[in-house]
Amino acid sequence: MEKNSDQDFRDRPNNIDASGQRKWINAKQPKGKWYLRRNIVGYILLAFLIVAPFLKIKGHPFMLLDILNRKFYIFGQMVFAEDTYILALVMAVTVVSIVLFTVIFGRLWCGWACPQTLFLELVYRKIEFLFDGNGRKGNRSKGATSGSGWRFIAKHAIFVIISVFFTNVFLMWFIGPEQLWKIISEPIGDHLVGFLVMILLSGFYYWVYAFFREQICTLFCPYGRMQGVLLDNNSISVIYDYKRGEPRNSKVTEGGDCINCLQCISVCPTGIDIRNGSQLECIHCTACIDECNIVMKKIGKPYNLIRYDSFQGIESGKRSFVNVRSLAYTFVLLVLMVILALTVGKRATIDVTLWRAQGTLYQQLDSVTYSNIYQIMFLNKGNEPLELTLRLLDSQEGEISIAGDKINLPPNGKLKEALIIKMKKSALKGKVTECKIGLFSGDQLKESVTTNFLGP
Repeated sequence: MEKNSDQDFRDRPNNIDASGQRKWINAKQPKGKWYLRRNIVGYILLAFLIVAPFLKIKGHPFMLLDILNRKFYIFGQMVFAEDTYILALVMAVTVVSIVLFTVIFGRLWCGWACPQTLFLELVYRKIEFLFDGNGRKGNRSKGATSGSGWRFIAKHAIFVIISVFFTNVFLMWFIGPEQLWKIISEPIGDHLVGFLVMILLSGFYYWVYAFFREQICTLFCPYGRMQGVLLDNNSISVIYDYKRGEPRNSKVTEGGDCINCLQCISVCPTGIDIRNGSQLECIHCTACIDECNIVMKKIGKPYNLIRYDSFQGIESGKRSFVNVRSLAYTFVLLVLMVILALTVGKRATIDVTLWRAQGTLYQQLDSVTYSNIYQIMFLNKGNEPLELTLRLLDSQEGEISIAGDKINLPPNGKLKEALIIKMKKSALKGKVTECKIGLFSGDQLKESVTTNFLGP
């Protein structure tokens, strides 16, 4: 594997050579306590991704992002498209959380929880190690797509199967397992669009994880570039102890503790040299920590020449998470979380929208009575059916007419009806009279809506 020199490693991503051509990164399989920890965390997260669409809370999906029908279940609670302010707050809390986490702990998300890393390192890379060897025994293939005969065919056949599987997992988060099963079990002609989406996504996943791989992180993901403005001297990240390691010398008894064995580079999934400092390609996966500790054990040196630490920690020997930026982000995050909690807690069970029927003004029914025609939309955001009646709240000389005496709303359902308001001439306050309509469940006022009544 060609390595960028110390002078040009920031000029271009490490997987691109000076001529702009792709360089394949054939990383060795890591080994050590950090790798074990990352595997445990990663497989728990993968299990959650797979199982979450099947979980139910009181008969409702634990997680479902049904964009086509504009229905979203988050932790068993249904959030409608009408609740976009709640979704906006959730997104704001997520973004600030990631920013705060990055300020304090660097790119821990990338190495430990990002789906791209989980799929590539814990699934596809493991399959590759199985067929091509892990490099520790000297039997690693020279190219990521090298190999011949049955090994190559078997490896990529499994890649295709895994890609189809994770495509179905991905789709379940958006359409649910029941709808996915219909697409799979019923005739193709009945769900042609669904099958085409499955095929295209499966092909895309296969291409990304079999060929494009780490270039998603180094060329497309903006997170690595964000770290330049998010990290500071107190941010915890995977870092090389240059004070202890320099000057590098291949002789154990001379120079610093770094013997320039390049083993930290051999296990890096993006092929960087961590000794060059913070780089956009580094995903903080800790592979270099484990590999360096193996070398330190062999040469009788203390562990953690590469470790989780901060620049300030390397310089002074003390680490501190507390600084102005981390406190400011924490305050903003707490405020947003309080606002989100209050917003969800005060969310009305019923949402009602009332508008005038298109192209209508008022109708004179007799010498003293006038009417206006409206359209009214009810949305039940609760998990229980509701039976509602409508009443005018501020007029004793008016009445409401609607199909049927009562409105029956199904759980998490919508209903649209035509509505007629009749008012006596003596109750009108001019050409426009404000009317307030109450929605009652029994004698309990659930919601109210205000509209204008037009008169002569």
